[in-house]
Amino acid sequence: MSNSSKIALVTGGSRGLGKDMAHALAKKGFDVIITYQSRSADAENTIREIASLGKKGYALQLDVAESKGFLSFSEKLSTTLETEFNSRKLDALVNNAGVGYHQSFAESTEEGFDAMVKIHLKAPFFLTQTLLPLLNDGSSIVNISSGLTRFSFPGYAAYATMKGGVEVLSGYQAKELGERKIRVNIVAPGAIETDFGGGAVRDNQELNAMITSLTALGRVGLPDDIGSVVAFLCSEDSKWVNAQRIEVSGGIFI
Repeated sequence: MSNSSKIALVTGGSRGLGKDMAHALAKKGFDVIITYQSRSADAENTIREIASLGKKGYALQLDVAESKGFLSFSEKLSTTLETEFNSRKLDALVNNAGVGYHQSFAESTEEGFDAMVKIHLKAPFFLTQTLLPLLNDGSSIVNISSGLTRFSFPGYAAYATMKGGVEVLSGYQAKELGERKIRVNIVAPGAIETDFGGGAVRDNQELNAMITSLTALGRVGLPDDIGSVVAFLCSEDSKWVNAQRIEVSGGIFI
């Protein structure tokens, strides 16, 4: 007997925005597989929280900076789908895993730039490519970008450049995967109160107040603001939404 629930994979789902995406997907009726790099305790906690929402969760270790490990990850994922979910394929993939890099253009290093390429551009490209056989026809891919592709904020040149590349990639994915009825969309968060970038938006009251003053809705973003949009794009509610960039920023810099 096959699993009647839809199944989503969220990379970097053990904490921050990814954790809330996993919660939102569970609330939307998905079973959820998350990946984590090293914080297994955080991942286990997220799985327990998914279970408390009445859905099944599972965590797999993955370092998205190491593309050579993508094939073995796909094999582990395939086994997990069959043994833990009584299924063979995913219905949604959320490319969320990432890290911050705050450095001026003049002082950015090649090492830092290359790390951003591996994590924020190469991973969404080649991990998605590797997982194509495990995606159902008619499934959904959501690539996480950033509001920083629309507006410029000093110190994020390298990071935002990668996210710009992800947005171009998403258009090509939507075009080429359309024959399989796979939808590809982009979610571009604004400034969010998480531990991302050392928790600056959350913990620096001066920065928090400045962002609030620049945002039409008068506050900084919260993780739930993003997770609910991602869950919508993974669901049948968005079945006719494709190749779109949705900025979720409360109207910053408008």
